[in-house]
Amino acid sequence: MMNQAKQLVNTQRTFFNTGRTKNVEYRIDALQRLRKGIEKYQQRILDALHTDLNKSAAEAYGSEIRIVLGELDFTLEHLQEWAAPCSVPTSSIMPDAVSTIYPEPYGVALIIAPWNYPFQLAFGPLIGAIAAGNCAVIKPSELTPATSHLIHDLIQEVYPQEYIAVMEGEVETSTALLNEKFDYIFFTGSTGVGRIVMKAAAEHLIPVTLELGGKSPAIVHQDADLQLAAQRIVRGKFLNAGQTCVAPDYLLVHEQVHDQLVEQIRAEISEKFGANVMENASFPHIVNARNFDRLSAFLTNGTAVIGGRSNRDQLMIEPTVLDDISWDSPVMQEEIFGPILPVFTYNDLNPMLDEIVRRPKPLALYLFTESEALQEQVLTQVSFGGGCINETLSHMTSHYLPFGGVGESGMGSYHGKQSFEVFSHHKSILKRSK
Repeated sequence: MMNQAKQLVNTQRTFFNTGRTKNVEYRIDALQRLRKGIEKYQQRILDALHTDLNKSAAEAYGSEIRIVLGELDFTLEHLQEWAAPCSVPTSSIMPDAVSTIYPEPYGVALIIAPWNYPFQLAFGPLIGAIAAGNCAVIKPSELTPATSHLIHDLIQEVYPQEYIAVMEGEVETSTALLNEKFDYIFFTGSTGVGRIVMKAAAEHLIPVTLELGGKSPAIVHQDADLQLAAQRIVRGKFLNAGQTCVAPDYLLVHEQVHDQLVEQIRAEISEKFGANVMENASFPHIVNARNFDRLSAFLTNGTAVIGGRSNRDQLMIEPTVLDDISWDSPVMQEEIFGPILPVFTYNDLNPMLDEIVRRPKPLALYLFTESEALQEQVLTQVSFGGGCINETLSHMTSHYLPFGGVGESGMGSYHGKQSFEVFSHHKSILKRSK
């Protein structure tokens, strides 16, 4: 495995050094070929996501394929502009000089993708790597083998291995790849594994982007539109059975509207997933038995006011809302990453904000209120990766909003132009006349 990884990296570095990938027309052609490949493989992608996670065709297309195609189209539209050298002002102490920034690729990039959105989160970073002119190796997650295999087959059909390649395998494959001297590493996954990746990268001083996770709060104030809040929290929390890095992890709701909001959430779950979710054949499953058992233990925390049932044979847990939770409850000690939503009530939001600030910085935060003053308070008082006001998840779908975490929820960001930027070194040149 070590020899295979080393040979692949050396092969790609040799190809990169030919300079072909630095040609912008070459990159555009590569992205266009990728789009055609995805269109050709669309049904197999849908089938693989259903096999691995029981995602319906509608959810798989909307949350994975459509997002990747949108990123491709946006990148193709703007790549000529992004890749062009950029003239910038020069200091007045050198009036006879001109200054220019040249974006250039790092070289050979490693992209380690997770299992929860195994297609989107492999190809999203790849688009940035190709756009910036890099070669790349993708390591898909072994926990979603059907999707991993199709990623391998799609990439193998579209690109020569010396340009873009896929290495499948278990942990030893990741270890072998991390032992190699890549020029950039892009990792999406848990904070714990992120530390391992960063430590390995430090051995070779490889720059990294870490897209991690964390406990992302949703706050519903007393002036919120409760029906709207319920609709958007249910969609954001239970998409992919809660296995979403930016899903609302827990809910803070003003005590005056707690009971009404819970009933609105109950109605919305029934409307979206059916009166008996356990009989809904399209509700996504938990990825494996280990994660199912971890999540099932949380069902005994507090009181299940909605849901609470599970089926280990089907790896299924129905959407669950837990009341009577404390900050010391086991469900509050780690990112849930499943269809379980703990609820706290408050009268004064300030102590709750203090609790959020005392903990690792979340990847996302969602606030439902019409109060401009409260919006300003939360945005200035709490550090988090990004988020929404009166919405959930949608910030990560915008090509104009860089997406990423802060602190233990990650470092670096991507999407849209930022995907090009993160895989580019910006070479600064000052040219002075004789």
